Amino acid sequence: MFYDFSLYIKGLFFFFLFAPFCSEARPLRDIYKNDFIVGVALANSDLDDPKSVSIVNREFNSIVAEFGMKMIDVIPKPGIYDFYWPDKFLRFAEENGHSLIGHTLVWHKNSPDWFFRDEQGNPLKREQLLVKLQEHINTYVGRYRGRVTGWDVVNEAFNNDGSFRKSPWFNIIGDDYIEKAFEFTHLADPTAELYYNDYGLVHSKKQEAVISLVKRIRSKGIPVHAIGIQGHYSLQFPDLSKLDQAISRFSKEGINVMITELDVSVLPFVSQDVMEQGAIVSEVKKLLLNPYPNKLPDSIADSQSNRYVELFCIFIKHSEFINRVTFWGISDKHSWLNHWPVNGRVDYPLLFDREMKPKNALKRLKEVKLSSDLSCR
Repeated sequence: MFYDFSLYIKGLFFFFLFAPFCSEARPLRDIYKNDFIVGVALANSDLDDPKSVSIVNREFNSIVAEFGMKMIDVIPKPGIYDFYWPDKFLRFAEENGHSLIGHTLVWHKNSPDWFFRDEQGNPLKREQLLVKLQEHINTYVGRYRGRVTGWDVVNEAFNNDGSFRKSPWFNIIGDDYIEKAFEFTHLADPTAELYYNDYGLVHSKKQEAVISLVKRIRSKGIPVHAIGIQGHYSLQFPDLSKLDQAISRFSKEGINVMITELDVSVLPFVSQDVMEQGAIVSEVKKLLLNPYPNKLPDSIADSQSNRYVELFCIFIKHSEFINRVTFWGISDKHSWLNHWPVNGRVDYPLLFDREMKPKNALKRLKEVKLSSDLSCR
Protein backbone atom coordinates (compact mmCIF):
# COMPACT_ATOMS: atom_id res chain seq x y z
CA MET A 1 0.00 0.00 0.00
CA PHE A 2 1.34 3.43 -0.94
CA TYR A 3 1.09 6.38 1.47
CA ASP A 4 1.59 9.92 0.26
CA PHE A 5 3.40 11.39 3.26
CA SER A 6 3.62 14.76 1.53
CA LEU A 7 -0.15 15.14 1.95
CA TYR A 8 0.17 14.18 5.62
CA ILE A 9 2.87 16.78 6.16
CA LYS A 10 0.80 19.41 4.37
CA GLY A 11 -2.18 18.51 6.54
CA LEU A 12 -0.16 18.98 9.71
CA PHE A 13 1.18 22.28 8.39
CA PHE A 14 -2.28 23.70 7.73
CA PHE A 15 -3.61 22.36 11.06
CA PHE A 16 -0.94 24.10 13.09
CA LEU A 17 -1.20 27.19 10.92
CA PHE A 18 -4.94 27.65 11.31
CA ALA A 19 -5.71 25.94 14.63
CA PRO A 20 -4.79 29.05 16.63
CA PHE A 21 -7.44 30.94 14.69
CA CYS A 22 -10.23 28.48 15.43
CA SER A 23 -12.60 30.50 17.57
CA GLU A 24 -13.37 27.74 20.03
CA ALA A 25 -9.70 26.85 20.52
CA ARG A 26 -8.53 30.35 21.39
CA PRO A 27 -9.32 31.73 24.85
CA LEU A 28 -11.49 34.80 25.19
CA ARG A 29 -8.72 36.68 27.02
CA ASP A 30 -6.32 36.24 24.08
CA ILE A 31 -8.86 37.16 21.44
CA TYR A 32 -9.55 40.49 23.17
CA LYS A 33 -6.04 41.14 24.49
CA ASN A 34 -5.64 44.22 22.29
CA ASP A 35 -9.01 45.60 23.40
CA PHE A 36 -9.39 45.07 27.14
CA ILE A 37 -8.78 42.65 29.99
CA VAL A 38 -11.46 39.96 30.30
CA GLY A 39 -12.33 39.09 33.89
CA VAL A 40 -14.74 36.95 35.86
CA ALA A 41 -16.26 36.95 39.33
CA LEU A 42 -15.66 33.82 41.37
CA ALA A 43 -17.66 32.30 44.18
CA ASN A 44 -15.63 30.99 47.11
CA SER A 45 -16.38 27.42 46.03
CA ASP A 46 -14.95 28.02 42.55
CA LEU A 47 -11.41 28.16 43.94
CA ASP A 48 -11.50 24.45 44.77
CA ASP A 49 -13.61 23.23 41.86
CA PRO A 50 -11.47 21.71 39.06
CA LYS A 51 -13.97 22.58 36.30
CA SER A 52 -14.21 26.18 37.43
CA VAL A 53 -10.45 26.52 37.78
CA SER A 54 -9.92 25.08 34.30
CA ILE A 55 -12.37 27.52 32.71
CA VAL A 56 -10.99 30.52 34.58
CA ASN A 57 -7.39 29.75 33.72
CA ARG A 58 -8.25 29.16 30.07
CA GLU A 59 -10.63 32.01 29.28
CA PHE A 60 -9.93 34.88 31.68
CA ASN A 61 -7.01 36.90 33.04
CA SER A 62 -8.60 38.85 35.88
CA ILE A 63 -10.67 37.74 38.85
CA VAL A 64 -12.85 39.36 41.48
CA ALA A 65 -14.49 37.77 44.51
CA GLU A 66 -18.27 37.75 44.22
CA PHE A 67 -18.28 37.23 47.98
CA GLY A 68 -15.47 36.73 50.42
CA MET A 69 -13.79 40.15 50.23
CA LYS A 70 -16.61 42.45 51.34
CA MET A 71 -16.55 44.15 54.74
CA ILE A 72 -18.91 41.71 56.45
CA ASP A 73 -16.71 38.81 55.29
CA VAL A 74 -13.46 40.39 56.45
CA ILE A 75 -14.62 41.72 59.83
CA PRO A 76 -17.49 39.42 60.89
CA LYS A 77 -17.27 40.68 64.49
CA PRO A 78 -16.11 43.94 66.05
CA GLY A 79 -12.33 44.06 66.15
CA ILE A 80 -11.98 40.56 64.64
CA TYR A 81 -10.45 40.30 61.15
CA ASP A 82 -10.70 37.15 59.08
CA PHE A 83 -8.46 37.20 56.00
CA TYR A 84 -8.98 33.57 55.03
CA TRP A 85 -10.88 34.28 51.80
CA PRO A 86 -8.97 37.38 50.66
CA ASP A 87 -5.72 35.47 51.21
CA LYS A 88 -7.07 32.52 49.25
CA PHE A 89 -8.26 34.67 46.34
CA LEU A 90 -4.92 36.46 46.18
CA ARG A 91 -2.98 33.21 46.32
CA PHE A 92 -5.12 31.79 43.49
CA ALA A 93 -4.59 34.93 41.40
CA GLU A 94 -0.84 35.01 41.90
CA GLU A 95 -0.36 31.29 41.28
CA ASN A 96 -2.37 31.40 38.05
CA GLY A 97 -1.27 34.72 36.60
CA HIS A 98 -4.49 36.67 37.13
CA SER A 99 -4.92 40.21 38.33
CA LEU A 100 -7.12 40.48 41.44
CA ILE A 101 -9.70 43.23 41.91
CA GLY A 102 -10.77 43.92 45.50
CA HIS A 103 -14.55 44.17 45.81
CA THR A 104 -15.63 46.23 47.70
CA LEU A 105 -14.47 48.54 50.51
CA VAL A 106 -17.44 50.86 51.14
CA TRP A 107 -20.99 49.78 50.34
CA HIS A 108 -24.35 50.37 51.97
CA LYS A 109 -24.92 46.62 51.91
CA ASN A 110 -22.55 44.24 53.68
CA SER A 111 -21.49 46.96 56.09
CA PRO A 112 -22.45 45.55 59.51
CA ASP A 113 -24.66 47.75 61.68
CA TRP A 114 -22.20 47.57 64.57
CA PHE A 115 -19.54 49.27 62.45
CA PHE A 116 -21.48 52.52 62.87
CA ARG A 117 -21.66 52.28 66.67
CA ASP A 118 -19.18 52.57 69.51
CA GLU A 119 -18.49 49.90 72.13
CA GLN A 120 -21.47 51.09 74.17
CA GLY A 121 -23.77 50.81 71.17
CA ASN A 122 -24.09 54.56 70.64
CA PRO A 123 -24.16 55.91 67.06
CA LEU A 124 -20.78 57.22 65.92
CA LYS A 125 -20.25 60.85 65.03
CA ARG A 126 -18.56 62.01 61.84
CA GLU A 127 -14.97 62.15 63.07
CA GLN A 128 -15.30 58.85 64.92
CA LEU A 129 -16.54 57.05 61.82
CA LEU A 130 -13.83 58.60 59.65
CA VAL A 131 -11.17 57.33 62.06
CA LYS A 132 -12.75 53.89 62.07
CA LEU A 133 -12.97 53.82 58.28
CA GLN A 134 -9.33 54.80 57.86
CA GLU A 135 -8.22 52.19 60.37
CA HIS A 136 -10.20 49.55 58.49
CA ILE A 137 -8.78 50.54 55.11
CA ASN A 138 -5.23 50.72 56.49
CA THR A 139 -5.60 47.24 57.96
CA TYR A 140 -7.28 45.64 54.96
CA VAL A 141 -5.77 47.40 51.94
CA GLY A 142 -2.41 47.73 53.67
CA ARG A 143 -2.21 43.97 54.10
CA TYR A 144 -2.26 43.51 50.31
CA ARG A 145 -0.24 46.60 49.41
CA GLY A 146 1.32 46.20 45.98
CA ARG A 147 -0.40 42.86 45.30
CA VAL A 148 -4.06 43.69 44.58
CA THR A 149 -4.34 45.38 41.18
CA GLY A 150 -7.28 47.61 42.01
CA TRP A 151 -10.12 48.22 44.47
CA ASP A 152 -13.79 49.01 44.04
CA VAL A 153 -13.42 51.66 46.70
CA VAL A 154 -17.05 52.80 46.85
CA ASN A 155 -20.02 50.90 45.46
CA GLU A 156 -23.49 52.21 44.55
CA ALA A 157 -23.47 55.58 46.30
CA PHE A 158 -26.07 57.27 44.07
CA ASN A 159 -29.71 56.83 43.19
CA ASN A 160 -30.70 56.82 39.53
CA ASP A 161 -31.87 60.44 39.78
CA GLY A 162 -28.35 61.52 40.75
CA SER A 163 -29.08 62.06 44.42
CA PHE A 164 -26.91 60.51 47.12
CA ARG A 165 -28.09 57.25 48.57
CA LYS A 166 -28.96 57.89 52.23
CA SER A 167 -26.72 55.19 53.63
CA PRO A 168 -25.17 55.26 57.13
CA TRP A 169 -21.95 56.43 55.49
CA PHE A 170 -23.70 59.46 54.01
CA ASN A 171 -25.91 60.14 57.03
CA ILE A 172 -23.04 60.21 59.51
CA ILE A 173 -20.08 61.54 57.51
CA GLY A 174 -21.73 63.53 54.73
CA ASP A 175 -21.22 63.43 50.97
CA ASP A 176 -17.43 63.63 51.29
CA TYR A 177 -17.29 60.09 52.69
CA ILE A 178 -16.58 58.93 49.12
CA GLU A 179 -13.68 61.32 48.75
CA LYS A 180 -12.30 60.23 52.13
CA ALA A 181 -12.55 56.56 51.20
CA PHE A 182 -10.51 57.16 48.04
CA GLU A 183 -8.00 59.25 49.95
CA PHE A 184 -7.53 56.59 52.64
CA THR A 185 -7.21 53.80 50.07
CA HIS A 186 -4.61 55.68 48.06
CA LEU A 187 -2.58 56.31 51.20
CA ALA A 188 -2.81 52.65 52.19
CA ASP A 189 -1.62 51.47 48.75
CA PRO A 190 -0.38 54.16 46.31
CA THR A 191 0.23 51.47 43.66
CA ALA A 192 -3.35 50.22 43.48
CA GLU A 193 -5.89 51.45 40.95
CA LEU A 194 -9.02 52.94 42.50
CA TYR A 195 -12.53 52.58 41.07
CA TYR A 196 -16.04 53.84 41.69
CA ASN A 197 -18.61 51.15 40.80
CA ASP A 198 -22.36 51.57 40.19
CA TYR A 199 -25.38 50.33 38.26
CA GLY A 200 -27.83 52.40 36.23
CA LEU A 201 -25.18 54.56 34.60
CA VAL A 202 -27.25 54.76 31.43
CA HIS A 203 -29.33 57.36 33.31
CA SER A 204 -28.09 60.86 32.45
CA LYS A 205 -28.59 62.37 35.92
CA LYS A 206 -26.62 59.57 37.51
CA GLN A 207 -23.87 60.09 34.94
CA GLU A 208 -23.74 63.79 35.84
CA ALA A 209 -23.47 62.97 39.52
CA VAL A 210 -20.64 60.49 39.00
CA ILE A 211 -18.73 62.79 36.65
CA SER A 212 -18.99 65.62 39.19
CA LEU A 213 -17.81 63.25 41.91
CA VAL A 214 -14.75 62.14 39.94
CA LYS A 215 -13.83 65.72 39.04
CA ARG A 216 -14.12 66.82 42.66
CA ILE A 217 -11.97 63.98 43.97
CA ARG A 218 -9.33 64.39 41.27
CA SER A 219 -9.17 68.16 41.86
CA LYS A 220 -7.79 67.38 45.31
CA GLY A 221 -5.01 65.21 43.93
CA ILE A 222 -6.71 61.93 44.80
CA PRO A 223 -6.78 59.39 41.94
CA VAL A 224 -9.89 57.81 40.50
CA HIS A 225 -8.60 55.52 37.77
CA ALA A 226 -11.90 54.34 36.29
CA ILE A 227 -15.64 54.06 36.68
CA GLY A 228 -17.17 50.60 36.87
CA ILE A 229 -20.38 50.38 34.83
CA GLN A 230 -22.29 47.45 36.27
CA GLY A 231 -23.59 45.34 33.42
CA HIS A 232 -26.57 43.54 34.91
CA TYR A 233 -28.48 43.58 31.66
CA SER A 234 -31.29 41.67 29.95
CA LEU A 235 -32.63 41.04 26.48
CA GLN A 236 -34.51 44.36 26.67
CA PHE A 237 -32.44 46.51 29.02
CA PRO A 238 -30.64 48.79 28.51
CA ASP A 239 -31.30 50.74 25.37
CA LEU A 240 -27.93 50.10 23.72
CA SER A 241 -27.76 53.60 22.28
CA LYS A 242 -27.87 54.96 25.83
CA LEU A 243 -25.05 52.65 26.91
CA ASP A 244 -23.03 53.80 23.91
CA GLN A 245 -23.70 57.42 24.85
CA ALA A 246 -22.80 56.83 28.50
CA ILE A 247 -19.38 55.41 27.65
CA SER A 248 -18.80 58.28 25.20
CA ARG A 249 -19.75 60.80 27.85
CA PHE A 250 -17.32 59.43 30.42
CA SER A 251 -14.52 59.19 27.86
CA LYS A 252 -15.02 62.80 26.74
CA GLU A 253 -14.51 63.82 30.37
CA GLY A 254 -11.22 61.90 30.45
CA ILE A 255 -12.67 59.11 32.58
CA ASN A 256 -11.89 55.52 31.64
CA VAL A 257 -14.53 52.89 32.32
CA MET A 258 -14.76 49.20 33.06
CA ILE A 259 -17.74 46.99 32.37
CA THR A 260 -18.25 45.17 35.65
CA GLU A 261 -20.69 42.50 36.84
CA LEU A 262 -21.72 41.62 33.29
CA ASP A 263 -24.52 39.14 32.72
CA VAL A 264 -27.52 39.02 30.39
CA SER A 265 -30.74 37.77 31.96
CA VAL A 266 -33.23 36.02 29.70
CA LEU A 267 -36.09 36.40 32.18
CA PRO A 268 -38.60 39.27 32.39
CA PHE A 269 -36.63 42.31 33.48
CA VAL A 270 -36.99 43.56 37.04
CA SER A 271 -35.29 46.86 37.74
CA GLN A 272 -32.55 47.27 40.32
CA ASP A 273 -34.86 49.64 42.21
CA VAL A 274 -37.40 46.83 42.60
CA MET A 275 -34.62 44.52 43.71
CA GLU A 276 -33.60 47.06 46.33
CA GLN A 277 -37.12 46.94 47.73
CA GLY A 278 -36.96 43.16 48.20
CA ALA A 279 -40.04 42.63 46.08
CA ILE A 280 -42.68 40.26 47.47
CA VAL A 281 -44.14 38.38 44.53
CA SER A 282 -47.34 36.34 44.42
CA GLU A 283 -47.24 32.73 43.25
CA VAL A 284 -49.00 33.68 40.01
CA LYS A 285 -46.55 36.44 39.30
CA LYS A 286 -43.69 34.12 40.24
CA LEU A 287 -44.74 31.77 37.44
CA LEU A 288 -44.73 34.67 35.00
CA LEU A 289 -41.25 35.68 36.17
CA ASN A 290 -39.90 32.13 35.85
CA PRO A 291 -40.92 31.01 32.34
CA TYR A 292 -38.06 28.54 31.68
CA PRO A 293 -37.72 26.36 34.80
CA ASN A 294 -36.43 23.30 32.92
CA LYS A 295 -34.81 24.37 29.66
CA LEU A 296 -34.07 27.50 27.72
CA PRO A 297 -35.70 27.55 24.27
CA ASP A 298 -33.23 27.74 21.39
CA SER A 299 -34.82 30.93 20.12
CA ILE A 300 -34.21 32.68 23.45
CA ALA A 301 -30.64 31.35 23.60
CA ASP A 302 -30.07 32.82 20.13
CA SER A 303 -31.48 36.16 21.28
CA GLN A 304 -29.09 36.15 24.22
CA SER A 305 -26.12 35.37 21.97
CA ASN A 306 -27.11 38.26 19.72
CA ARG A 307 -27.42 40.54 22.73
CA TYR A 308 -23.93 39.65 23.96
CA VAL A 309 -22.53 40.35 20.51
CA GLU A 310 -24.29 43.73 20.37
CA LEU A 311 -22.87 44.63 23.77
CA PHE A 312 -19.36 43.59 22.82
CA CYS A 313 -19.56 45.56 19.59
CA ILE A 314 -20.11 48.65 21.73
CA PHE A 315 -17.22 47.66 24.00
CA ILE A 316 -14.92 47.13 21.01
CA LYS A 317 -15.94 50.51 19.61
CA HIS A 318 -14.85 52.16 22.87
CA SER A 319 -11.94 49.85 23.67
CA GLU A 320 -9.56 52.81 23.85
CA PHE A 321 -11.37 53.87 27.01
CA ILE A 322 -12.45 50.49 28.42
CA ASN A 323 -9.85 48.87 30.64
CA ARG A 324 -11.66 45.67 31.56
CA VAL A 325 -14.83 43.65 30.98
CA THR A 326 -15.75 41.34 33.87
CA PHE A 327 -18.49 38.71 33.76
CA TRP A 328 -20.40 38.26 37.02
CA GLY A 329 -19.89 34.54 37.39
CA ILE A 330 -18.75 31.52 35.41
CA SER A 331 -21.88 29.44 34.89
CA ASP A 332 -25.66 29.77 34.99
CA LYS A 333 -25.86 27.34 37.89
CA HIS A 334 -24.46 29.70 40.51
CA SER A 335 -25.61 33.06 39.14
CA TRP A 336 -27.11 35.46 41.66
CA LEU A 337 -29.96 36.00 39.19
CA ASN A 338 -31.41 32.63 40.16
CA HIS A 339 -32.38 34.28 43.46
CA TRP A 340 -33.35 37.88 42.57
CA PRO A 341 -35.96 39.16 42.92
CA VAL A 342 -37.65 35.79 43.46
CA ASN A 343 -35.73 33.01 45.12
CA GLY A 344 -35.69 29.86 42.99
CA ARG A 345 -35.99 31.46 39.56
CA VAL A 346 -34.04 29.65 36.85
CA ASP A 347 -32.00 32.08 34.80
CA TYR A 348 -29.38 31.51 32.09
CA PRO A 349 -27.32 34.72 32.08
CA LEU A 350 -23.69 33.61 31.61
CA LEU A 351 -21.35 32.03 29.05
CA PHE A 352 -21.34 28.52 30.52
CA ASP A 353 -24.38 26.38 31.29
CA ARG A 354 -25.25 24.50 34.46
CA GLU A 355 -22.99 21.61 33.44
CA MET A 356 -20.09 24.04 32.89
CA LYS A 357 -20.29 23.56 29.12
CA PRO A 358 -19.66 26.57 26.85
CA LYS A 359 -22.77 28.12 25.37
CA ASN A 360 -23.22 29.50 21.89
CA ALA A 361 -22.87 33.01 23.30
CA LEU A 362 -19.22 32.31 24.09
CA LYS A 363 -18.60 31.03 20.59
CA ARG A 364 -20.25 34.10 19.09
CA LEU A 365 -18.15 36.47 21.19
CA LYS A 366 -15.03 34.79 19.88
CA GLU A 367 -16.21 34.76 16.28
CA VAL A 368 -17.06 38.44 16.25
CA LYS A 369 -13.35 39.25 16.60
CA LEU A 370 -11.95 36.45 14.44
CA SER A 371 -14.30 36.38 11.47
CA SER A 372 -14.47 39.29 9.06
CA ASP A 373 -17.92 38.10 8.00
CA LEU A 374 -19.24 38.36 11.55
CA SER A 375 -17.39 41.46 12.73
CA CYS A 376 -19.18 44.49 14.14
CA ARG A 377 -20.45 46.84 11.53
